[in-house]
Amino acid sequence: MPAAKIYYDSDADLSAVEGKHYVFLGFGNQGAAQAQNLRDSGIPNDKILIANREDHYAEDAKSKGFTVEHDFSKAAAVADVLFLLIPDQVQPRVFNTQFAPNLKESVTIVIASGYNVFYKLLNFSPKQDVVMAAPRMIGSSVRTLYVKGSGFPCFVSVEQDGTGNAHAISLAIARLIGATKTGAIASSAREETAMDLFAEQALWPTIIMAFREAFSVLKEAGCSDEALVYEMWMSREPAEIFERAADEGFIEQLKHHSPTSQFGQLSGALSLDGKSTKEWFQHILHNQACVLNGKFCKEFSKIEDDLEKEGPENPLNELYRRSEASELGQAEKRVRQRLAESAAKSS
Repeated sequence: MPAAKIYYDSDADLSAVEGKHYVFLGFGNQGAAQAQNLRDSGIPNDKILIANREDHYAEDAKSKGFTVEHDFSKAAAVADVLFLLIPDQVQPRVFNTQFAPNLKESVTIVIASGYNVFYKLLNFSPKQDVVMAAPRMIGSSVRTLYVKGSGFPCFVSVEQDGTGNAHAISLAIARLIGATKTGAIASSAREETAMDLFAEQALWPTIIMAFREAFSVLKEAGCSDEALVYEMWMSREPAEIFERAADEGFIEQLKHHSPTSQFGQLSGALSLDGKSTKEWFQHILHNQACVLNGKFCKEFSKIEDDLEKEGPENPLNELYRRSEASELGQAEKRVRQRLAESAAKSS
């Protein structure tokens, strides 16, 4: 495949969005960060409206000087650009029933996650623009890096070009939120969704499993709870390794380790047969969870309403309970309790 196009400030013409009214559906981590970035990029405060139900997010928006509208139909009617920044699982219900019927034909809808667009769960008019500006980090970092003037990594795409000007608008929006400062990467809702769900269902579960089983083996070898949790993660060494990997390269960062560590990691990784892991990854992507063919989406949709429930009826709570009951989870709980007791005695 050819290299992905990367767009910078010089590629984005702000005249494409001149005079537009911006509505943010949701003022959570991403909504708060992007709305503030937009304002600091020169968009007048009276051109920005926060659509949010009456909750602490709405109060946060008001405290930051934004106008908040609780009536979603009114918010939809004024939007020239709509940032769709509420959780994936509630987007179809809220957007399709309260926003879609009241939006302008010429509106640009901005998504930060490809999920609902890729699975065709949102009702768009053919004349509307649908673009993606998907920061590759949490909202607090989107805001912090903007303030520092350093920018942040972001995927951009045009998913529907209803006006014929969606590409120019998408780049202008990316620039306004700070995404073209260091380069916004051309992508798609399909690519973003495939990578995101694959990481969540294959890559990180494999890492969690590896830590869990490594803990068990070392525990059987006589290592203490305290030594294990600090050696494996509480020392923050894994976080530092990933930070250096982001700055210098996945392999290059190894040169900061001792020769013993470098030799052990490089020779060990090269000697491992990744065939079975690759087969498992392919199974996740194409068969079991079926990220690409929609099976996962259908299965997840069945439990979406349950995610709002309290107690054991919420499937996430049950998954947490089972995970926390593992040997690793129980050991960490014991260590943290001991640390808290020691801190209380010394204070």
